[in-house]
Amino acid sequence: MEIVIKKLSPALIEDYVNFFDETSHDDNVDENKCYCVCWCSADHRVDADFSSRAKRRALAVQYIQSGILQGYLAYCGEQVIGWCNANTKADCLYCTSWLRFMQSFGDAEFDNDRKIKSVFCFVIAPAWRRKGIAKLLLERVCEDAANEGFDCVEAYPMQEFVNESRDFMGPVRLYEKAGFTVCRQVENRFLVRKSLTDEVK
Repeated sequence: MEIVIKKLSPALIEDYVNFFDETSHDDNVDENKCYCVCWCSADHRVDADFSSRAKRRALAVQYIQSGILQGYLAYCGEQVIGWCNANTKADCLYCTSWLRFMQSFGDAEFDNDRKIKSVFCFVIAPAWRRKGIAKLLLERVCEDAANEGFDCVEAYPMQEFVNESRDFMGPVRLYEKAGFTVCRQVENRFLVRKSLTDEVK
């Protein structure tokens, strides 16, 4: 069947949360489902309550309604089979996960003269892994970013890919095949970037 990629919108909230409800994630402990609320444009220097699955699910609904949580869903028929979190880098430097995990990349790699789209996360349904779904999602991110006037797309994969749960940003080879180049390495993580300045808009 044809795979269709849809940009996340309030109309797709139920599809989104149901996908996370039903999809194995991290250590497969139900309470640990993240709903991807820590990678977004919210300023989490102030208190945010992520203490339970129900609270994270409710935040996801709120964030999608307000445009804080952005990305793309992959569908096969009516079924959601994949998710990619992609947002404007400049808007996400104070989200929980950036503050917690990405400080080593800091502002040194952020150029105020560039409009950068960041890819933060992939979640692919287990039955659909290694079938090119992440590739299709990434292609759509880059296509839309070019059309929306972004200068480049960035991502931050681990140097060595172990598994989908641990390495949720995807393997380096995924990005290299899509035309990204490694720009920087910090410890065991790369910054990969694809310039869009020559893309057809």
